[in-house]
Amino acid sequence: MAVGAGERARTWDAGRTASAWQVRVPRGFGDAAESIRTWLVAEVAPGRLMPWLPIAFGTGIVLYFTAEREPSLVAAMALFVGFGVAAALARGRAIAFPLLLALAAVAAGFATATLRSARVAHPILPRPAWNVAITGWIEVREERARSDRIVVKVHGIDGARMQEPLERVRVSVRKGTAPPVGAFVAFKSRLDPPRAPWRPGGYDFARDLYFQNIGATGLALGAIRRAEPPGPPGAWLRYATFIDGIRNAIDARIRAHLSGDTGAIASALITGKRDAITEPVNQAMYDSSLAHVLSISGYHMAVVAGVVFFVVRALLALAPALALRRPIKKWAAATALVAAFFYLLLSGAEVATQRAFIMTAIVLVGVMVDRPALTLRNLALAALGVLLIAPEAVVHPSFQMSFAATLALVAVYERGLPWMTAGADTPLGARVALWGGREILALILASLVAGLATTLYAAYHFHRLAPYGVLANLLAMPVVSLVAMPFGLLALVAMPFGFDGPLWQVMGVGIEWMIAVALWVANLPGAVGRIAAFGAGPLLLSTAGLVVVCLLRTPLRWCGAAVLGVAILWAFHPARPDVLVGDGGQAFAVRAADGKLAVVKTGHDTFAVGEWLKADGDARQPGDAGLAEKFACDRAGCIAQLADGSLVSVVVAPEAFEEDCARAKLVLSQRTAPPFCRAAVVDRTAWRQTGALALTRTDAGFAIMAARPLTQDRPWARRNGEAGGAGERSTLAAPPAPAAQNARDATPRADDLGPDD
Repeated sequence: MAVGAGERARTWDAGRTASAWQVRVPRGFGDAAESIRTWLVAEVAPGRLMPWLPIAFGTGIVLYFTAEREPSLVAAMALFVGFGVAAALARGRAIAFPLLLALAAVAAGFATATLRSARVAHPILPRPAWNVAITGWIEVREERARSDRIVVKVHGIDGARMQEPLERVRVSVRKGTAPPVGAFVAFKSRLDPPRAPWRPGGYDFARDLYFQNIGATGLALGAIRRAEPPGPPGAWLRYATFIDGIRNAIDARIRAHLSGDTGAIASALITGKRDAITEPVNQAMYDSSLAHVLSISGYHMAVVAGVVFFVVRALLALAPALALRRPIKKWAAATALVAAFFYLLLSGAEVATQRAFIMTAIVLVGVMVDRPALTLRNLALAALGVLLIAPEAVVHPSFQMSFAATLALVAVYERGLPWMTAGADTPLGARVALWGGREILALILASLVAGLATTLYAAYHFHRLAPYGVLANLLAMPVVSLVAMPFGLLALVAMPFGFDGPLWQVMGVGIEWMIAVALWVANLPGAVGRIAAFGAGPLLLSTAGLVVVCLLRTPLRWCGAAVLGVAILWAFHPARPDVLVGDGGQAFAVRAADGKLAVVKTGHDTFAVGEWLKADGDARQPGDAGLAEKFACDRAGCIAQLADGSLVSVVVAPEAFEEDCARAKLVLSQRTAPPFCRAAVVDRTAWRQTGALALTRTDAGFAIMAARPLTQDRPWARRNGEAGGAGERSTLAAPPAPAAQNARDATPRADDLGPDD
């Protein structure tokens, strides 16, 4: 029997909902309680709960990533089915239904993440391996400022410590020596397990690589040789080769007309290749809050779709017969959708670009079916789409910042549009509109809203703030939007006909202006706001506050502002460790009496030191000479004092153990400490099992936090360094290699590498 409109309404009756929220309150609070009840009823009205579904879905994914051990897929699916059935049975109940639906969405997110992890399961290198012989196909080639980096789909792998064949490896090679995507290559390499966090609570690169099916990282040793592939290429490799060929051709055309950072940024805007931007300009873009321009996301997709939509509609409007009799607006929207999809493929389809395309597609489809386009409901659909495809994106800064900014902007658009258009029919309003006053105000408001919405996320992941972000965006974004991006798109269209050169030059003018703005703003006094690292608690609390402010429509939303205030206060008062130990025991840091970290290195782990300093809100660099001045050192080791006067020893030579174990409160060493040591000890046995460590002085001794706790056992972080679960291997191939070329030494030098190589 079909369900009619009236029957559907009875499943969510407004009167029943109102009575369900009726509660008894003390005398004198009746009016306030009635107002709150009215607001609650309005917030759970039909259609109001849909934007909360991706929030609950994402919460389930976050819960998956916080588990110490890998959840059972059967248990996760059973939990989802149980809550789903319960929600369906309680559909007519005013309170039980939304609560059970929320729990079902949480369980769905948890099950989706568990299923995704099971699907990508693959071996992970458990310990470093030298002189490993690898053959395979190049799937990804990244050009970087000082080196190149390739991802190889492994066909054959042979090494002394190789317990299981890996599916993919990522290796750094000397700049200019990486073969193209699709090439079948043979080379030798030094491989390391995917890097654990540099500090407890830091970003987990191993988790990222696991979901990319990469089981090891390392360096190419010697030459990379082109070889004859063992078979025909697979469909995915043919697609990757085709897209990479297009991206390289466009990149070459851009670089032929634009040099240096101008060409690198132009290529980043069109092809997504942003790794060749020099460090000073890249840093200035981050310090000025213009780095979002370098990552293709909602802004770029909106510009591409908007320009194509406007141009196609304007051209069709030139023909009166079409303009008066045909839905040219819908035709323009369909053309813009095709252009946006091509831009998605061309740019590499990263998470932010996927979200932007889904959101743009929903908007354009809304135009084609005559429905409102820019709504919170559509943003919710975009979020669900991304999380279903890649649930691991929820812990990535790109996803978090992209959706936070978009959520805030859509909420302001929905509620601020009447205010923005107020007074437009007055003489003053007409003059303001004529001179672009509303557009300038909208740009300022958008920059301010997006900047505020992403502030805590930037502080959590990058430990910095951009005080002049609104100024930089106000000066740069109009030029980027009106000059750089439109002329870049026109150049892309004109490229097959050979008329793209002058258009790239005009695009370069806009980019040079943006670079100049970034460098100027980055050099203003106080342009770099550093903040010490804080835990996930303030970030989760601020996310809850932002969601409440943006999704609720009644005065209850101001509860979210209070939550945001608490989160900000919490974030600006983080607990900082007294001692840090690097993964591998090559670097140690002690917080001295002045509150700053004193660092001593027994190896070459400058990357960990740089991460520690940034996380401490410290402007010093890993190479600064004064980092170790609080340590008193000799050939046997070093001694430093904590703020309470306790001694911390870093033992280098074995003979130092006897004296330092007797007088120090804490002994740190790359070696294994003797059993007679009376001090607290962090030695080879400890950091081999747990990775990086953070220690805090307490009355009872030292509280220890590990990057890899002994109780943790996840596919990307196996307990005691065990290898990840084996996945089903598949074989892809590349087209036959061209004639042999002279092989070049691909071994990168130490100064070629960056912190994530």
